[in-house]
Amino acid sequence: MVPEGEFEMIHDVVIAGAGPNGLLLACELALAGIRPVVLERLPGRVPVQKANGLVGQVNRLLDHRGLYEPLRGAPGAPRPTPRFVFGAFPLDLHLLDENPLHTLPVRQHRIEEVLEERARDLGVTVRHGHEVTGFTQDEAGVTIGLRGPTGDEQLRTRYLVGADGGRSTVRKLAGIGFPGVTSTDPVSRIAHVLLPEDVRRTADGDFLLPGCPVPFRPFTHTRTEHGVIALAPFTPDATMVATLEWGAAPVDETVPLTLAELRASIHRVTGADLALTQARTPGTFTPRRQVGHNTRLADSYRRGRVLLVGDAAHVHAATGGPGLNLGLQDAANLGWKLAAELHGWAPPGLLDSYHRERHPVGERVFMHSQAQMALMAPGPDTTAVRALFGELLAHPDNLARIAALMAGSDVRYDVGCPHPLAGRFVPELTATTPDGPVRIAELARTARPLLIDLSGGRLPLADLAAGWKDRVDLVPADCPQPPAGALLLRPDGYVAWAVEPGRTDPDGLRRALHTWFGDARP
Repeated sequence: MVPEGEFEMIHDVVIAGAGPNGLLLACELALAGIRPVVLERLPGRVPVQKANGLVGQVNRLLDHRGLYEPLRGAPGAPRPTPRFVFGAFPLDLHLLDENPLHTLPVRQHRIEEVLEERARDLGVTVRHGHEVTGFTQDEAGVTIGLRGPTGDEQLRTRYLVGADGGRSTVRKLAGIGFPGVTSTDPVSRIAHVLLPEDVRRTADGDFLLPGCPVPFRPFTHTRTEHGVIALAPFTPDATMVATLEWGAAPVDETVPLTLAELRASIHRVTGADLALTQARTPGTFTPRRQVGHNTRLADSYRRGRVLLVGDAAHVHAATGGPGLNLGLQDAANLGWKLAAELHGWAPPGLLDSYHRERHPVGERVFMHSQAQMALMAPGPDTTAVRALFGELLAHPDNLARIAALMAGSDVRYDVGCPHPLAGRFVPELTATTPDGPVRIAELARTARPLLIDLSGGRLPLADLAAGWKDRVDLVPADCPQPPAGALLLRPDGYVAWAVEPGRTDPDGLRRALHTWFGDARP
């Protein structure tokens, strides 16, 4: 252990990993007045294709931070997607009266660019080419060993956060267990390619492959009796083609995936023989093969002054794209709580509530990602289960439940308030404030707790919340048909307290303020 006094600077937070989760956490901390240091072992940002978009409630979270429009590349709030997929079942979500599922097709490389630019604008230090090699922690902080461009060095920090992926060095060094299951099936193959001219499109945009009587819907998985195929035309010059095969012949994982191997897999799955060529768009031909999949969940998201976010805490099949929805909301949940701890106003147990709230959400993704893989496997037993599942999905209530599961809108934290909105992500609302009409998402751009009086300021909330005015912003707003008389909104977008229109509930409000934002001050 190096004595604390020998360090030139004691950092508040060091984040290992400059992927989307680490960068958003850095932004959240910076908005709360903390200046973290982000360490990334890679020397620079590599345009390797990983995630192809954002699925679920994370789109609304990013809208709350003013990040949705830059990622979308156009103005406007998130809108529900009319179609999606679950376990290779098409979900016609336009049939729902209230569709909770939002999607945004955007490449992970672009997500990282936007988040790193925002982080740097907020004063965050991002150090590429620095790898965590070890650490020790004590009651006051963590001493981190690094390997960087100029050799080995050490940093001292109050907290260390591992956002360093599924093979997380931080998690391993912290001794945090990572239980779960590993399967050798399926073998997945994926590449961005140019399809041959004999692949045609229907009036609805579905793909017609030569020799296949059944059309294939784009941006979804289609199951056959021999596997699964997905086709996603992200640009005119590059279509992502992916296959999944169970019980396939062994492959040499040291040999890179070729177009010929992918073509053979497509033929086995669909019967079609496609003469694939390399995509015309530079940099998009990123062939990848993966044998089997891991579904694992850290047994704790915190050990002392070391915490985990994103893939460092959970890995799972990518079916349905739940990864960034899960990981980025981890970051939003942790950011304000860790900042509160560092600022000294966090109530007892607030930082521990990060694991308590997010671990069960990881378990739900653990569950539904495994369920989807099981529903896509070949075989007559699976076909029979799919026939029954398809009947269930024909009922709007079941369709809505699956949509909420994929969106993450079924998450409800236990915040100790009985109102139907309490513990849930705040609904999309437009209200009139003294500055004019505004969406709730626009009010949340500061990432500060909000006490929103939807009666236009007629409730006596200022006096009730006076002891928290340094931490909680009071916003009077008129809403024509308010879902509540007032809302206490946490920085991560979840409702900590709500009251019916025409009521006040002073005891409930004070209790919620104290539970989430600490003691009142004179």
